[in-house]
Amino acid sequence: MSDIRIRVLGPITAERNGRELPLTKPRTREVLGILVAARGYVVPTSTLIGDLWEDDPPHGAAGAVQTFIGELRRALDPDRPRNAPSAGVVTLGGGYRLRVSEPFVDAWSVRRAERAAAAQPPERADVILTEALAEWRGTAFDEFAERPWAAAERTQLATLRSRLVLRLGEAHIAAGRPGGAVELLDPFVVEQPWNEEAWRLLALALYRDGRRHHAGAVLAQAQRRLTLGFEGAASADTVILAERMRLEDPALDAPPGLRLTAEALGRANSRAQLEASAAMLTSLALSGDITVARVQRLAAIRAAEEFGDAQLTAQVIGGFEAPGIWTRSDDEEHAAAIVAAAARALARLPAERSHRLRARLLATIAMESRGTADRVAEVLEAEELVGIGADDEFLDCLVACSRFMQMFVRTGLAKERGRIGSRIEGISERTEWSTFEITGLLIRMQALCARDDIDRARRDADRIDDLARSRSRALATVFTRWFRWTFLGEGTRPEATGQMPGFEEGIAALDDVTRALRFGEPLPEDGDLGPHEPWVRPLLLARADAHDDAHEALRTAPDPPKGLLLEVYWCLLAEAAIELEDTAAVERCIDALRPARFERAAGSGVIDLGPVSSYLARLRAVLPPDAAVEEDEPEWPDSEPW
Repeated sequence: MSDIRIRVLGPITAERNGRELPLTKPRTREVLGILVAARGYVVPTSTLIGDLWEDDPPHGAAGAVQTFIGELRRALDPDRPRNAPSAGVVTLGGGYRLRVSEPFVDAWSVRRAERAAAAQPPERADVILTEALAEWRGTAFDEFAERPWAAAERTQLATLRSRLVLRLGEAHIAAGRPGGAVELLDPFVVEQPWNEEAWRLLALALYRDGRRHHAGAVLAQAQRRLTLGFEGAASADTVILAERMRLEDPALDAPPGLRLTAEALGRANSRAQLEASAAMLTSLALSGDITVARVQRLAAIRAAEEFGDAQLTAQVIGGFEAPGIWTRSDDEEHAAAIVAAAARALARLPAERSHRLRARLLATIAMESRGTADRVAEVLEAEELVGIGADDEFLDCLVACSRFMQMFVRTGLAKERGRIGSRIEGISERTEWSTFEITGLLIRMQALCARDDIDRARRDADRIDDLARSRSRALATVFTRWFRWTFLGEGTRPEATGQMPGFEEGIAALDDVTRALRFGEPLPEDGDLGPHEPWVRPLLLARADAHDDAHEALRTAPDPPKGLLLEVYWCLLAEAAIELEDTAAVERCIDALRPARFERAAGSGVIDLGPVSSYLARLRAVLPPDAAVEEDEPEWPDSEPW
């Protein structure tokens, strides 16, 4: 079905090979719209009936739905032989699912474009965002604007379009094309006069384009409009920007490549501004704009290095206090650059002094290296320096977070990670440091899932949600919503935020695979597994009866990365080894999983494959009866060193 394009950002249409398909009946178009709004998930027949007939469905409504589905299938694939299965609309579990690749459905592809643009330099982001905005030919599901099933999706897509316009305006400015930003944003502020960020971006674009008087007038107009509107008054950011423009602040003429918030980092080479940058960027990351904070953090570090002062660089690097919770980096090149800068600063700091700064740099190296288990030495040195340096509980929490990131030298270490989480949470609760309290609770929630203590994990999730709401830490609830979806069966699967590619890339497809295994259902035939693919591929090939390819994929599969999905990856390889009866792979999986025999393959708090012991039992059943099998020892004692 890759030659079909479906459009709902305006009138609902479909085309194949450039030829429009005959969606002549309103019910056919509406059913297609409902399936698109479901974003590739199965829509039960009962849901379709409720959406199509809001009040009192007629007798025989289920049969009518089958008729509408049949008409839609014929419209999308008119050349399909009679009685041949449809490739576009499939029947699954008492419902229907639209099976079209994400790039070929406009409402799906624009979401993907937002995520893709966030990771690109301004010039490339400009192209991606321009193409995405061109998909809109009107309002989403235009013909069915008043239908309840379309309401939530229309709202989300309208909000997405606004974000894309703003991000494109930023990309124009950052790429040195402020005139393009003016052309884009000038009509947008008329369309959305309440959108304060749009007013500020328009003013900045005019300022950068040399129209400074006009820029000031735009901000004055924005302040008047916002004062008269529902918001009550313009924010301090708008007032400050107007004053900076009045004073012709040199920082407003920042070179291309920096967003407006980056200008506060002192491109006028102000040491004081650079020293303060870490706190500002920490706040930006914790508020949810991680992508922006990541880019600007590296810019601040590079500016600090230009001073040739290792202590200043160490302050800028080590002052970033946004602890991580996922063991795969959002941007590996960026993380490597941070680690390299920290190593350079460490080499230049006097070894006999600056214990706190050295500990912060070492913790940063371990944190940014994420779940590699290669930075245990740095963590141990940081812990030693904390003891030398004085009683500093805040630094203790930072170092403990870095220790958590490296606590994956083997499987089965959930208990040790749980202790780390409890320590961080205990210090933070006493000192009222909500950021670290949330981090400690998340670490412990993950560990409790691995220990199969779901009730205590739920209580921690409740506390995380309370803190996230009161402290505006929206990203923390992504993990608690995943926990509730996977372990409690509550709600719907969380949507990607676009801010955490290291976590979000491929996680939905991995969830599809692991849920199918848990519930004994057929494995999905599609889905972008992203970084998880090498450890799922052998099983997919085995289930497709491609046994030679499956054996080869299993033989060449690398050891899984040392992170929160370590046990899950090994269990996926184990499942393939069992199905293929590959004794070498079976023995490899037994060796890897034995330390986790008392745990559940669920240490991420997101993905679950059940008790590891059940995999070990099935693995051993594959071996010949006379095979030497190492006996399991009792559970690791609490005092076991990590």
